[in-house]
Amino acid sequence: MPARGPGSRAAASAAAVAVFPSPGTRTALPQSQISFRGAVPTSSQIQVSGSSSGVHGGRVQAHSDGQGASFIPFAAFASGETVTVRTAMNIAGANGGTYHFTVAMPAVLNLSGQRLTATRVRGDVEHFRSRPDLAPAAIRIFRNSRRAARGDLFLGAQSSPVQDGPEIRDSRGRLIWYEPVPANDYVSDFRTQKLLGVPVLTWWQGFVRQGVGVGEEVIADNKYHALAVLSGGNGIHPDLHEFRISRRGTALMTAFNPIWWNERSVGGPARAIVRDAVVQEIDIATGLVMYQWDALDHIPLSASYKPRFKNIHHPWDFFHVNSVQDLGDGNLFVSARNTWAAYKLDHRTGKVLWTLGGKRSSFKMGRGAGFAFQHDAELQPHNVVSMFDDGAGPPIIHKQSRVLGLRLNFARKTASVAFSFTHTPLILSYFEGGTQRLPNGDYFAGWGSDPHFTEFSRGGQLVFDARFVADSFHDRAYRLRWSATPDTSPSVAASRRGRRTTVYASWNGATGVRSWRVLAGPSPTSLRSVRSARWRGFETAISISAASWVAVVALDGHGHPISAPSAAVRG
Repeated sequence: MPARGPGSRAAASAAAVAVFPSPGTRTALPQSQISFRGAVPTSSQIQVSGSSSGVHGGRVQAHSDGQGASFIPFAAFASGETVTVRTAMNIAGANGGTYHFTVAMPAVLNLSGQRLTATRVRGDVEHFRSRPDLAPAAIRIFRNSRRAARGDLFLGAQSSPVQDGPEIRDSRGRLIWYEPVPANDYVSDFRTQKLLGVPVLTWWQGFVRQGVGVGEEVIADNKYHALAVLSGGNGIHPDLHEFRISRRGTALMTAFNPIWWNERSVGGPARAIVRDAVVQEIDIATGLVMYQWDALDHIPLSASYKPRFKNIHHPWDFFHVNSVQDLGDGNLFVSARNTWAAYKLDHRTGKVLWTLGGKRSSFKMGRGAGFAFQHDAELQPHNVVSMFDDGAGPPIIHKQSRVLGLRLNFARKTASVAFSFTHTPLILSYFEGGTQRLPNGDYFAGWGSDPHFTEFSRGGQLVFDARFVADSFHDRAYRLRWSATPDTSPSVAASRRGRRTTVYASWNGATGVRSWRVLAGPSPTSLRSVRSARWRGFETAISISAASWVAVVALDGHGHPISAPSAAVRG
């Protein structure tokens, strides 16, 4: 029989509805919406009241998948108060349809950031006559074996000497696409993903302070137009470490939330600033929060390896979430740098199902299986967990960083080393880094605070090795396939010397250009084809007889035009 109103006993017989903030949450922010998953209630079915702020009216907005909705209060909650939610639904983790959560007291910090710049060295950036506005971080390739996997390089240099921005390069290191971000911003986690089955580009951009990012997540199509820009929810902005499109077509992201917290459990004061680590799932179509997990509600402060600060106003980053993976069973897998552990989470309740590593591991760690300050932990096929094991924080725990694979035996509750790949010469990273399992079984690694990015064969052989020319750090690097045809026109510049004109042709982001056709003539309206030349990289220099005006057209492998003519420029 259907429930008739808030708190009805009939709710007990209905399927449990997951709700966020969850019952017992102590970390909700004043701007929090209340998200229901498993039902789409109306505003009349929800009663919300704060112990200080009183009754809250609000509107209900459905999630785009039709499986939930968010109650968005008209007014913010009060810091420190207890919020009571009464519904006619059976709330998971509550007694029937009524539950409570606590609103934390946010800590106001200096949210300004300043971009670090790598020391200038010869050849550290590329310059182009046809695109003088672009100055991407240059790379140098040391090894490029035929055994390396196919695919382009997806890179996001941080602290680049001139500009930061996402860049795509082909397997030979030649630039394909580059987009500078605002002057004081960094870029991170740049890659291809699929949104509703369609390949897209995704990345984070924003500023960084004390190892924590505040920014936005960008999704772009194969014409390089932004399809969505996500800024998080509940008053929290996305961090740089992870932006993943889930199997459900939602956005999974990490974030940090500084709040005043009681540190007495670890010998600290009753009131100090702690950075709560947050995982959010955002409905891309609406921007609504569908799920939120807060480390402070589930992980004890004693799990941290990072020392507390004596100054209570200096935020203690006890957890430092740096990756989240959507698992095939619907649950989540999360990595935390400062607890040296990875966690499997129940997607409905947020409960920790098991822990790998750290002080309270659910698995006995075998010889050489211990890791420290790790990033980008992912559960791979055959119960293998891959990760980038930084090994240094400080302090230095290992002599070198490594790409690490651990095989989990769930029956025996053991974790043993499946593989361990290191770089020669030795690399020791103090922050960031990531690993990518390639379709052929190789692993591609970005070395975080070190400018290298490399590929290891499944047997551990180094088959690709490169680095940024400058000492630019970066979070992750990927090898992926990408195809795009921008709806812009190519760019062209020209330089005349005596009886010859050199034409410079480029088309930022185009992957199908195989040659260029040069048009020339006495005026912009009287151009004719004078020469074709093979594509030689992002910008191709083509020599022709002196001309007053020139333009270019991009051609495919069959010599067919794939672009409109560029705007004509003086030769």
